[in-house]
Amino acid sequence: MVTQTDLIASENQVEAPALGLWQQIKEDWIAHGRDWTKPGFRAVAVQRFGVWRMQVEPKLLRAPLSIIYRSLYRKVRNTYGIDLPFTVKLGRRVVIEHQGAIIIHGYCTIGDDCIIRQGVTMGNRYLDKPLESPQLGDRVNVGAGAKILGKVNLGDDVNIGANAVVLSDIPAGKTAVGIPAKILQSTKNQENA
Repeated sequence: MVTQTDLIASENQVEAPALGLWQQIKEDWIAHGRDWTKPGFRAVAVQRFGVWRMQVEPKLLRAPLSIIYRSLYRKVRNTYGIDLPFTVKLGRRVVIEHQGAIIIHGYCTIGDDCIIRQGVTMGNRYLDKPLESPQLGDRVNVGAGAKILGKVNLGDDVNIGANAVVLSDIPAGKTAVGIPAKILQSTKNQENA
């Protein structure tokens, strides 16, 4: 049930204007340590270009941009091993730390300020549910070799350990490790028990 307070609060919220392509790329460049040679920055920049080109109208003008995008996408995928399609909902200042074996499902959502390391797979879990994909909140830290499979939601400020296999939702602020991933209990909770 929506209360009047909720309605007033939603009316007062002002959406920030969407950043343009160059503003997004500048933010990503700063997040990647101002190094344009980093493969992670290049992959994110190509993804941003792919999203931007879909806004170009008419389609006749979009066609050459699509050819350029496909060439750059394949170059990044084949050279650096980072598969980041334009259909991914990518937040601001996402950092891909290292190159190699990074596969991200086309319907995945990645929040702002997330860090993704080498060997990470974010994809579907079942062949009969090909569109189900992970949804990451803001400031999620994904360790090297982690696998996040299926329609799982990771809350804000979640840490995923190296080589963890995440098959279920992780609440905000938690750390998950292991195969399958289990949430680590904080030391404060263990001391109080």
